[in-house]
Amino acid sequence: MNYRSLGRTGLKVSEISLGSWTTYGGSVDEGEAIRVIHRAFEHGIDLFDTADVYVRGAAETVLGKALQDLPREQVVIATKVMGRVWDGPLGAGLSRKHVFDAMDHSLRRLQVDYVDLYQLHAPDASTPIEETLRALEDLVRAGKTRYVGFSNFDHQPPLLRKAVAYQKARGWNPFVSSQPRYNLLEPRIEREHMPFCKANGIGIINYSPLVQGILTNKYAGGAIPAGSRATTSFKHFLEGEHALNADNVAAAERFAAWVAKRGLGAPAPVAIAWVLRRPEISSVITGATSVAQLDENLKALEVKLSDADWREAQRATWQGAWWVSPAEKARAAKAAEGIKAKRGRAKRPARAGRKAARR
Repeated sequence: MNYRSLGRTGLKVSEISLGSWTTYGGSVDEGEAIRVIHRAFEHGIDLFDTADVYVRGAAETVLGKALQDLPREQVVIATKVMGRVWDGPLGAGLSRKHVFDAMDHSLRRLQVDYVDLYQLHAPDASTPIEETLRALEDLVRAGKTRYVGFSNFDHQPPLLRKAVAYQKARGWNPFVSSQPRYNLLEPRIEREHMPFCKANGIGIINYSPLVQGILTNKYAGGAIPAGSRATTSFKHFLEGEHALNADNVAAAERFAAWVAKRGLGAPAPVAIAWVLRRPEISSVITGATSVAQLDENLKALEVKLSDADWREAQRATWQGAWWVSPAEKARAAKAAEGIKAKRGRAKRPARAGRKAARR
């Protein structure tokens, strides 16, 4: 295993980390989940990522059980806050109360006194960012987390810039990590978010390096393999993030063909290695439902290709153009509709105003 610094900190994290979204506490048997977590540690993985909202706390509970057999000082535990974890108006968000209460619940489920990295899972429009940042600072000072980070803030650059500047102005513990979605089919963060993180000493711990399994090419030809996410109760994530669609499946087929042509083995490790080619990446979060799948993903560490090789892979996959994912297309279309509607509303008063002025 290789290790990289988490942003500008002295914390060393494994290049490949283990996540638990939809798997541990969900689709994977508890015993198998614990075996995978222990095998990951044996391979040198020291970063284990989860969130309180994953299966309503069940993922944290399973991870906590597995960690009881591992030396606490040799693992980096990362979890997140924001999503709904209990009913009622106080069961979600980034208010000071919810952040504090959610941390206490996470610590109990994980069976630890502190976490190493506490991340804002996503922006909360109902809470001033200043309130949330103060809560994070107080959690660090209380010894309940060593570092703070965020996830999915890459979609709101102005808010992120404001938050980083607010921390700096007060000398508070800064964000040390960002957790965006980043993979061969969704490289958009390379345009703005990645340079921003580099300039501010923020390490990137990306999720979905395989686009929820699409880049394994198991959905080739429209196939829906038994046991795949598309056959489970978590299918809505594939649909909600526009992951399983004709464009992505076709791109995955082209990528798999290129990998086979180059004799590189299975496409999954190569796709993970594509992410690791960037020095801005501190760690790639991978999921594994079995020890065999974990071992397969770790082969990414053996993939050594030149920049020219990676450009060739991108041309083959994207067909020579910068890839625009279906999710990006949907967001752009929605944004365009909003702008059009806003312009329409703005024009009507303007015309009335001109008439009034003429009168």
